[in-house]
Amino acid sequence: MFRKTSYLLLFFLLITCSLFAGCGQTETSTAATPSSGKKTTSTSSKSTSAKVRDNTPQVLVPEASGDTVLGNDTVAIDVSHADEGYVMVKYTGTNSKVKFLVTTPDQTTYPYLLHPEIGYETFPLSGGNGTYQLQVYENLEGDRYSTLYSESIEVELSDEFHPFLYPNQYVWFTKDAKAIAKASSIVAKASDDLDALTMIYHFVIENITYDQAEAESVSTDYLPDIDEVLETKKGICFDYASLLAAMLRSQGIPTKLEIGYSGEAYHAWISAYLDEQGWIDNIIEFDGESWSLMDPTFAASNSAKSVGKYIGDGENYIVKYVR
Repeated sequence: MFRKTSYLLLFFLLITCSLFAGCGQTETSTAATPSSGKKTTSTSSKSTSAKVRDNTPQVLVPEASGDTVLGNDTVAIDVSHADEGYVMVKYTGTNSKVKFLVTTPDQTTYPYLLHPEIGYETFPLSGGNGTYQLQVYENLEGDRYSTLYSESIEVELSDEFHPFLYPNQYVWFTKDAKAIAKASSIVAKASDDLDALTMIYHFVIENITYDQAEAESVSTDYLPDIDEVLETKKGICFDYASLLAAMLRSQGIPTKLEIGYSGEAYHAWISAYLDEQGWIDNIIEFDGESWSLMDPTFAASNSAKSVGKYIGDGENYIVKYVR
């Protein structure tokens, strides 16, 4: 259990799961967009007035406004809000397997599957400022694809945190999601972002169990549903990370969903941004005297000693994608 003197500054490395791609969502656009990407904490946990932070959900809403649209007769890539850290893509052709690739300024290529039945889907521009290559491919057969469309865009973000606050295909949520209301309830008594982060973290590790059966049968186009995870109280690493990221983003805490490897195992985890610390990229616990590494996913079913030994100095974890 969390002690008042213990602050979990980052968390999520989740139990091994299968490779995944995509996120099934229904486009929703109802919440008000804050003028700033980050929520400002109203008080410190050390404040003598014992005030609490504002726990009102801040759900940024991606929009395909049509101001600047690339593509052709069967694919539309709305880049109207690229400066906000996302693009939206809609495929209207008949091919049953269509890929959308985003190559970031550092030449990392992010693969996604498109879902025509959804309409516009949201994809993050998580590589910062610079040139992005956007490509759409239609499947021919097996692993063979043909190029449907390709274009480069220049991106200058209006806010560096927006790619990690907006919902996207991998971390999809709306203001009406039950998980977002739950997050607001969980942090109702939090005094600052650190308190809020810790409360949400503990809720997830204490209430969601790892779904081994799902992990063994999950398809490569698996799409997380955070409300389903909340209702069933179980999920795989992708589910854990998506739920945590959505909850934290809805509370104005920039959060990266990170995908990569722990040894040879494919994992999903998160890192979060705090004003006092910046990006917290390791799993760290402060007991009032010293710092130690901890894996919170394993923490739900393993001893802190065994988890700490496994994590070591964090070298076991290699980030491949940030979404």
